[in-house]
Amino acid sequence: MSIRGTEIKIEGLTHRYNAKSPLTFNKIDLVSPPGEVLAIIGRSGCGKSTLLHILAGVLKPTEGKALLNGESVESPSPRWVMMFQAPHLFPWMTVRENVGVGLTFARWSKNEIKKRVDEAIELVELKPHVDSNVQDLSGGQQQRVALARSLVMEPELLLLDEPFSALDAFTRASLQKDVRAIAKRLGFNIVFVTHDIDEAIIMADRAVIMAGSPGNIVHKLDVDLPDPRERQDPSVQELRSRLMTTFEQAAYSKEEAPAAASGQ
Repeated sequence: MSIRGTEIKIEGLTHRYNAKSPLTFNKIDLVSPPGEVLAIIGRSGCGKSTLLHILAGVLKPTEGKALLNGESVESPSPRWVMMFQAPHLFPWMTVRENVGVGLTFARWSKNEIKKRVDEAIELVELKPHVDSNVQDLSGGQQQRVALARSLVMEPELLLLDEPFSALDAFTRASLQKDVRAIAKRLGFNIVFVTHDIDEAIIMADRAVIMAGSPGNIVHKLDVDLPDPRERQDPSVQELRSRLMTTFEQAAYSKEEAPAAASGQ
């Protein structure tokens, strides 16, 4: 499987849903280098998911632009793939059929589809279930199918909108580690939205906090920890505490957040 990352540039990004609605966010600037796993943290309503949808090409900004390797994002593409909270699988299909459905619609050859699907299924550790109907799988296994369906397209960027939030704690923790490990192995970028500070620390290379109305990026924090990351590790707990303090300041008072950020 041949995958590479992309440089993400967000320049002066502003969005409102219509002329009468308030700004969702205003003049956001952000750069993410190839291969980075980036967490976006913020309270509901600050524009996190809207920003993700613009990166996916399913929403257009009011002003500014989002660039991937210098190319403006204008529409959806197999080069940037989005996963949602629900896996949105075809319940009457097998795991193999669900994973390969995009390649089938794109009229890839049967041999190439099989090759890519086999590689993706092995990456997400679902080989024993390859011929099972997805409706017979657990919630965590279904999300692994959705992940494999994304990976089979060999995207440069994977966008995650809280895809693990409905799972139990043990399954969620396993997927967080596995998705990060796969991204690092294959070199693609991840941008994910979360309310979970622990998830940001376990998965991300860097976390940005959005706050305010209209929303904006008020703090950035490098998550410079070795892999694998364990929640009980003192360095993980120390960084979690720092991020939690900054998040609380930003979430409840946008006026305080820049002061907190400048002290880092």
